[in-house]
Amino acid sequence: MFSFRKPSLEAVHRFLTQQRKCDFTYSAIGDTEKTPPAGFVVDHTRVRLGDGEQVFNEAKATIKRWGHFQLGWVESNSCDIPLEQGQVVGVLAKVFGVWCLNACRIVSVIDSATGDLHRFGFVYGTLPGHVECGEERFLIEWDQSNDSVWYDILAFSRPHHVLARIGYPVVRRLQKKFARDSAAVMQRDVSSVASMTARRSWCEDWEAEK
Repeated sequence: MFSFRKPSLEAVHRFLTQQRKCDFTYSAIGDTEKTPPAGFVVDHTRVRLGDGEQVFNEAKATIKRWGHFQLGWVESNSCDIPLEQGQVVGVLAKVFGVWCLNACRIVSVIDSATGDLHRFGFVYGTLPGHVECGEERFLIEWDQSNDSVWYDILAFSRPHHVLARIGYPVVRRLQKKFARDSAAVMQRDVSSVASMTARRSWCEDWEAEK
């Protein structure tokens, strides 16, 4: 849905209510956790957030509140929607002064621990009210073997709306920008909390030594 004005909450609600009745626009449901299908462009972004359980937990909290979508030019209206399979969510993007509202359905929620590897995140796929067709996975990984925490985005997509086909070079730049900006927000949020915790710990040690 395109608009020169930011859609109201009521307009977003009506849009998502209609989209809940729709099916996915692609057949390879869940393939971001397998092998992305042929005929789609695959994008993969992976950045290190830091080390340890605290970083992992803070990154999880950011994902749960959809903080990785609050980018200024992109935002999610889904902050109050539970991160559950089947939930339909909306994502707003403002590009060249035009607002674009897109709809996706959560395919699965990932929350697992296998050996040293802890994983948390979710996968969502496109509905008819999306300019693209495909699937995207947002994942936090904590590898206890070396204590590293990573933010990983994997997506496969192709144009769905006619404007996305016409302006595909621009769409590709925006997709890459989204991944970079989302990774930067995650790194900023996690480093901010880590700095506050380190300062608190220093103050507590200083008080104890007085």
